[in-house]
Amino acid sequence: MKILVCISNVPDTTTKITFTSDNTQFNTSGVQFIVNPYDEIALSKAIELCEGGKGTVTVVNVGESATDPTIRKALAIGADDAVRINAAPRDAYFTAYQIAEYVKTADFDMILTGRESIDYNGNQVAAMIGEFLAIPSVSIIKKLDYDGTTATIEREIEGGKEIVTVSGKFIASCAEGVAEPKIPNMRGIMSARTKPLVVVEAKEIEELAKVVSFETPAPRGAVKLIPAEDATSLIGLLHTEAKVI
Repeated sequence: MKILVCISNVPDTTTKITFTSDNTQFNTSGVQFIVNPYDEIALSKAIELCEGGKGTVTVVNVGESATDPTIRKALAIGADDAVRINAAPRDAYFTAYQIAEYVKTADFDMILTGRESIDYNGNQVAAMIGEFLAIPSVSIIKKLDYDGTTATIEREIEGGKEIVTVSGKFIASCAEGVAEPKIPNMRGIMSARTKPLVVVEAKEIEELAKVVSFETPAPRGAVKLIPAEDATSLIGLLHTEAKVI
């Protein structure tokens, strides 16, 4: 069994976000990058499925050389090898296309991703890869069992849960509960230095969308405290300032 796990290089959740070039580019200066937490869940599940010599796990990332430390972290967690598609990820369509083109040159039984990346929260890449490859795509899964030929997948739906079975190749985006994220140990960290990391060049593709600008949320205003006995003032502020009544 061969499993491909797609990983994103994202800013640490404690990072203060700023923008440059007239608010059209993310400012990476001084930013600590990590493996996308949802992708870590997918990676941990892939490693779990392949334990005991049942298969191999490859991680793939669309990124430039600056993402290599993040890829090595995934190798330290337990992936067997890695592929970096050498390009800055422009958007979900570009990323999905590049991964799909790589998969066409390889042979994987399943592809796992995180439910979304914590920087853009788009939840688009997995479905797009499935469309490019014409394989089943199951989004935001909570449980995955695999018997070697058929996957039994559980996902939450409005008012309950849905059980899906898939035979053959498929892609699924993983949410919390699929697996517990693994922490690299010293042996994993040392072995990650020698595990294969292959760099392939990106394919040319038309740019269909372009970021016009980014902006951060407006700063929170000061808190106004209204005495409990002054309900009239509270109602007036809710009406004139908060505009909720």
